[in-house]
Amino acid sequence: MEEFDKIRLKRALMFLLSLLVAAGITLLLKEPGFTDSQVYVLFLLFFAIGLWLTEAIPAFAVSLSIIAFLVFALGNGHFNAQPENIDKYVQTFSSSVIWLMLGGFFLAAAMTKTELDQALFRFTLRISGRNPRNLLIGLMFTTMVASMLMSNTATTAMVIASVMPLLMSLGKDSGFARALLLGIPIAAATGGMGTIIGTPPNAIAVGALENAGVTINFIDWMKYGVPLAFVLTAISCLVLIRMFVKDKAPISLAFLEDQKSSTSREFVVQRRIVTVVIIVTVGLWLTTSLHGVSVAAVCAVPLVFLTLTRVLEGKDIQGLPWDTLMLVAGGLSLGLALEHTGLLSHYAHKLITTEIPSIVLMFILAFLTMAVSNIMSNTAASTVMIPLGMAILVGFETQVALIIALSASSAMFLPVSSPPNAIAYSTGFLEQKDFRIGGVIVGLLGPLLAILWVLLIT
Repeated sequence: MEEFDKIRLKRALMFLLSLLVAAGITLLLKEPGFTDSQVYVLFLLFFAIGLWLTEAIPAFAVSLSIIAFLVFALGNGHFNAQPENIDKYVQTFSSSVIWLMLGGFFLAAAMTKTELDQALFRFTLRISGRNPRNLLIGLMFTTMVASMLMSNTATTAMVIASVMPLLMSLGKDSGFARALLLGIPIAAATGGMGTIIGTPPNAIAVGALENAGVTINFIDWMKYGVPLAFVLTAISCLVLIRMFVKDKAPISLAFLEDQKSSTSREFVVQRRIVTVVIIVTVGLWLTTSLHGVSVAAVCAVPLVFLTLTRVLEGKDIQGLPWDTLMLVAGGLSLGLALEHTGLLSHYAHKLITTEIPSIVLMFILAFLTMAVSNIMSNTAASTVMIPLGMAILVGFETQVALIIALSASSAMFLPVSSPPNAIAYSTGFLEQKDFRIGGVIVGLLGPLLAILWVLLIT
């Protein structure tokens, strides 16, 4: 009980510290011409960042607090001399970005329930053979592809669970075990760059561009994200092989025999239904330019058919990561507030007058996003950095939104830098210093390659 009280006290102190620091920064930065709305949103920005950094309250709770604060402070005539219409700040839950992510969650849940995820990885393990190098390559690239359709957190958990018997047989001192546990979260993070639904920062970028009148469809994003994912995964894989995979002795795959799928008729039918739904959904996503149905609207396919056919039932829906949707919705609301109150354009104008070349600003924003994402949620970092970058680099809104979102997925330096890292670290096979390898490779190359590739094909 004492330990619980200490944790609760620490969180309360962190909350109070975040509040005081945000108030102090607001007093220092606010200018005489600021409206009440601008002062409130400026305070909210730093308060939210403080709460995200200190984790005084859960990340999704910060986002709910953002929406509540905006409604309370901006729409109330008792606290705001010029009260605003706050509808836009509470309607982010119906944003196309939210529906897009929800469609991805439904697909991921259905794959897990019908064990299609395990079947995919068993297939990968078998075709890769028993050679350690081939096994690492196969697992990393399969993880990367899976992360393009599922959350990188779910993918990492799934893959590590699938190979855990192998890891246990190898032992903590095995270089190959270390390579696997470093390679899987790296591949999950880089794979998330590949599609809009791969990771929340991608969806946030699409939402911000949509608000600016720029539409990025599923296939458009893949042109930017997939090549980058392949290159970063390949380079990381080569480095891990060079560093850790010294022994070429064949790996025993006996543990696969213990992983048997159900053969009941209902299970087989459900698996076929999920396979068809995945094929149709992804097919429609990839051909948006031909049929004109938006990417978000296509998500009705998994939402309707997976529930209509009873593949997913009430308890499955309850288990979806709703907190992530809340996190994104709150982030979108904060971005809208920063834009509509004029704060972004105000500070963007100040930066523009410094006459820093656009390309230099892109590098600064990309690497700053990567650095910040190592110590706070990449979703939270993207929420702040994407609207700021778009306001600073007028005329390059599309490029800067893409670069920042892709750079946010490059944070791999610490166990807490990303959920995939945390999952790998929780196995007890890795030390904190082990993550520096992926942190340096992906952290340095990710933003650099994102800038070069986005500017090259845009």
